[in-house]
Amino acid sequence: MAERAVGRRVFLGMVGLGAGGILIGAQLQDAFSRIKTPNTTHDPTGLSSYIPAAGRFRIYSVTGSLPHRSDADYRLKVSGLVDTPMELTLDDLKALPATRLVKDFQCVTGWRVFDVPWVGVRLSDLLDHVGAQPAGKALAFTSFDGLYTESLTMSQARRPDVIVAYEMQGKPVVREHGGPVRMYIAPMYGYKSTKWLSGIEVVDRVTPGYWEDNGYDVDAWIGHSNGRHDQPVT
Repeated sequence: MAERAVGRRVFLGMVGLGAGGILIGAQLQDAFSRIKTPNTTHDPTGLSSYIPAAGRFRIYSVTGSLPHRSDADYRLKVSGLVDTPMELTLDDLKALPATRLVKDFQCVTGWRVFDVPWVGVRLSDLLDHVGAQPAGKALAFTSFDGLYTESLTMSQARRPDVIVAYEMQGKPVVREHGGPVRMYIAPMYGYKSTKWLSGIEVVDRVTPGYWEDNGYDVDAWIGHSNGRHDQPVT
């Protein structure tokens, strides 16, 4: 019952945005995610044309628009409890050691895209680069959409499958997917993977993010949170 109540709040919120966010049942969305070609006409509900989509993904925005930053203008501010606060360009991020992952992307609304190639900087490497201090117990993420926020504990952030991603599916992360730079947190539902990433602040405690304030779990482990029983990403 709790899951249904949360889902209804999210559904009403997405409709109210005018962003075309339509939440469909888990089994139907899972079937969509297995279709390899974009712009599919296999949707028996007739709702696909109302979902901003890119390939096998469903594209959501909490602001009702898709913000834009060029590669040249992009900056990532890393601040808070660090020895060396930095404002990194896209080239700065690409100069750091790259990590490549091929893992699923699982949305809390039920759909999954399988075997997505990702390239980016391991978040733990970025934290070491700026000198995250022992007093830093958590991270707060912001988006240049001006509204979205998220968080992780420091131990979650230092997992090897958590990256600051600038490539996806063999090409730069595009605007629709949250580019030029976004988070990818493999073991957690997609709402933790902040799109249009603009800031990472090392802080002393977790602050619930945008969707947690709307009823979702702060710890969003796939298959072990939000009342869902999806297969974890391995």
